Amino acid sequence: MKREQLTEKILDIKRENGWTWKYICSEIGGMSEVLVVGALLGQMKLVKPLAKKAAELFGLSEVEERMLNEVPMRGTPMPPTDPLIYRFFELVMVNGPAWKALIEEEFGDGIMSAIDFNMDMVREPNPKGDRVQITMSGKFLPYKYYGNEQGIPDYGFKEA
Repeated sequence: MKREQLTEKILDIKRENGWTWKYICSEIGGMSEVLVVGALLGQMKLVKPLAKKAAELFGLSEVEERMLNEVPMRGTPMPPTDPLIYRFFELVMVNGPAWKALIEEEFGDGIMSAIDFNMDMVREPNPKGDRVQITMSGKFLPYKYYGNEQGIPDYGFKEA
């Protein structure tokens, strides 16, 4: 079985049982819903205790349980073709240069981690149509200036 086939099996079981992602995440628990759903969709891995819970919930074999614990090949073809995912891509394409400039001005020469990262998503009621509120928080990782001579900083933190 390939990982994509396991994802399809999980989606079939979800559909057959009429389960929501919220229900599934409440049964598996242990970490952010984004990470649990991402793992079940093949983009993240579940640690062994959570892979075991997922396997029990979905009635998966031992081999399938181990697959949930493997580090996946992450990502999707670019640009994304799904309209909702494409809008996130569009957000980065349009706003990315401004985000980069503002982050660098505040923190220095580096990046925001997508590994040491938190995300929360909530529904925000609005009379003109409910809104999706996404909060992202990533650790700032300064570039290391290797081969630097004495008096040259080791890292790209904002200079005073």
